[in-house]
Amino acid sequence: MLELAGIIILGIIAQWVAWRLKLPAILPLILIGLLVGPIATLYTEDGTKLIEPIWNGKNGLFPGEGLYYFVSLAISIILFEGGLTLKRSEIANVGPVITKLITVGALVTFFGAGVAAHYIFELSWQLSFLFSALIIVTGPTVITPILRNIPLKKDVSTVLKWEGILIDPIGALVAVLVFEFISVGQGSEYTQTAMIEFGKILLFGTTFGFTFAHALAFAIKKDLIPHYLMNVVSLSVVLLVFVESEVFAHESGLLAVVVMGMVLGNMNLPNLKELLYFKESLSVLLISILFILLAANINISDFELLETWNTAWLFLVVVFLIRPLGVFVSAQGSGLKFNEKLFIGWVGPRGIVAAGIASLFGSKLLAKGEPGAEYITPLVFMIVLGTVLFNATTARLFAKLVGVFLTKSEGILIVGASRISRLIANYLKKNNRHVVLIDNNQTNVEKSKRLGLEAFVADIYSDTLTDNIELNDVGYLMALTGNSDINKYVIKRFRGQFGENGAFRLVDSDEMVNPDNNPKDGLFSNTDDFIQLTETARKFPAINEVDLRNKEHYDTLIEMTETDRDIIPIFIKRPNGTLEIIPSFSKELNGVSEGSKLVYLGKVLDFEENLAQ
Repeated sequence: MLELAGIIILGIIAQWVAWRLKLPAILPLILIGLLVGPIATLYTEDGTKLIEPIWNGKNGLFPGEGLYYFVSLAISIILFEGGLTLKRSEIANVGPVITKLITVGALVTFFGAGVAAHYIFELSWQLSFLFSALIIVTGPTVITPILRNIPLKKDVSTVLKWEGILIDPIGALVAVLVFEFISVGQGSEYTQTAMIEFGKILLFGTTFGFTFAHALAFAIKKDLIPHYLMNVVSLSVVLLVFVESEVFAHESGLLAVVVMGMVLGNMNLPNLKELLYFKESLSVLLISILFILLAANINISDFELLETWNTAWLFLVVVFLIRPLGVFVSAQGSGLKFNEKLFIGWVGPRGIVAAGIASLFGSKLLAKGEPGAEYITPLVFMIVLGTVLFNATTARLFAKLVGVFLTKSEGILIVGASRISRLIANYLKKNNRHVVLIDNNQTNVEKSKRLGLEAFVADIYSDTLTDNIELNDVGYLMALTGNSDINKYVIKRFRGQFGENGAFRLVDSDEMVNPDNNPKDGLFSNTDDFIQLTETARKFPAINEVDLRNKEHYDTLIEMTETDRDIIPIFIKRPNGTLEIIPSFSKELNGVSEGSKLVYLGKVLDFEENLAQ
């Protein structure tokens, strides 16, 4: 009981440490597992592990093949959650570079690492290609924490993010297929019987996954499952698919759950987001338990296998030859510059799926007596830990060296995608500014996208927004919702991450009534709240510009906008084309010179004529 509770507690502590230090969770999880596992034999009085995953007659958590069963079920849930994230639309829209990275780049890694493992460690071709299949995956759980605090050019961060998301289930699927091909083989020869067995695995895995995905989708759409049971029923169906597929064709369960996740993820299900959030939370708990167990299950003798220069050679070949080669081949003919390709080739940390499946497959092949199987788990763990440590410590410096590091974040995040937000965002886009709109209203987001604007549905109260590495170049934050409490919350929570150069919100009705309450982070005007902006945009849906002569001229025009309710100042456009947000204490804005322009929302007005009057 103490060991089970300890694993859960240590796992959650590791997740918190990873969040606090902004590191991939896999790093503290595996390190803790090693400390309470193999390393513990060096400092305990009786030379035993503090946590022994397999029962050895005196202590241990899982008797017989219990650990294997737990790992199998846990990875089936993790892979199902990964399959849910794989969308056909994303593959079609993310561009040819990412498509080639998850196809051509994966093939380069598969064959390159397989050949390297065969000749460096003299493994059989079967085990060499199992190793290479396992290290195809990078994964968002290791990419996101590394890149979250490195402001990169948008194209670079987008490529790395989507490669990690898309390659996870694809790499896992390749590893499953290679393992299954090895499992049905007889020695080093693959007979006709073995090929038939392999075909059965493919048939039952894909059939069960596809069929149960449609059955679950039908039940959800027809409201046959009450809302409060939705998540647990889905979990039980995933486990049922895994077990049933294994009964009909041994080793087909993982393939079945990946296919099931992929099919469900591409359906228009009303509760798919809730299901995904539940599976994400469950995956965090399972990953926390799983990797402490897997790392603790490693023995000192496994590390002794790696005490050779061959280990270093294999790591160097994978990191400095195969990864860059895959990137440059995939990016050939693309719009990426040489330094951007170089950085993408530098960053390739392997993730949780690689380590988890390696431990599972390694132990199974070892139990079958496959020659060389003892190398699979330690070699993959070495690649995982090595690449995570390497990229976590060098990515920021290398980004600066090759010139993909953004020294100043000029992107603009607008919270709220209403009509006024879309007008402002469209103007910003026409003036070559990267602007992103977020809203929890799908209709507003769709309207924004139809205008060619970058927009997505987001919940400001969740952590998903802070994890979005595509917002790395955002340095300005504008809260433009109709709810003043939300606007204030947005500024308070996200000022540090997205408001590096300025965080602004609309004034509320109370602040309009009492000018003394004019906030320093107020936006545009202390006399115009969301209702006034919306009404002006309804009557005059246009953003106009007027030339300025000097600061006095600017102050005079601002006074005019305070009396004319159909004109609201928004930006100052400097002579070099840069835009500066006008705060609600607008008269305090300095540096207005000849050649600048006042950008305003509302009716077209001849200011000079009005001044003359």
